[in-house]
Amino acid sequence: MIKQTFQTRQIVYIALFAALMTIGANVTSFLVIGSVPITLQPFFAMLAGALLGKRLGSISMIVYIAVGLVGFPVFAQFRGGLSTFVSPTFGFLLSFIILAFIAGWIIEKSKEKKIATFFIACFAGLLINYLLGTNYMYANLNLLADGEAVSYGTVWAWMAAPFVKDFIFTCFAAILAKRVYHMVQLSNPTSRSKAA
Repeated sequence: MIKQTFQTRQIVYIALFAALMTIGANVTSFLVIGSVPITLQPFFAMLAGALLGKRLGSISMIVYIAVGLVGFPVFAQFRGGLSTFVSPTFGFLLSFIILAFIAGWIIEKSKEKKIATFFIACFAGLLINYLLGTNYMYANLNLLADGEAVSYGTVWAWMAAPFVKDFIFTCFAAILAKRVYHMVQLSNPTSRSKAA
């Protein structure tokens, strides 16, 4: 019998986190600082990686982005479509794939699933999110303008307010993921006993 690529339960979790990303994109995105909508997407991307693992977590982010690029209004401020490619914040969307992968990879590689492991994984993911997203935004804004449209320091200054929110929710994501990790073991069931 041919082994299924995805189990039904795995597909449900992938779809669930893709849906949660849609909710997180728009629950607070009416708040915009500079060109950056304030969303809860990093929080859900961290949970996807931490709970589903690097493979399924990153796949759930790919599914979310693909749905948006097709045209469904799942991105921040209910946007969607191929025009998102030229949006200054498209780098943040791409970073969610890597964020989920890195967070999941760190936890999977850890022999002991301690709370410190989850904090390291989530904050490593957040670092990827900010580095890729902010640098992409800077390049995008200046590439589409004649001359320098905004300074590098200004772009990072825009991230100060979102960082306060993201710092708090990253801590929350690490704590929540540690508490429910053993219940959502999909990618590596043999490690269930280590998730004490």
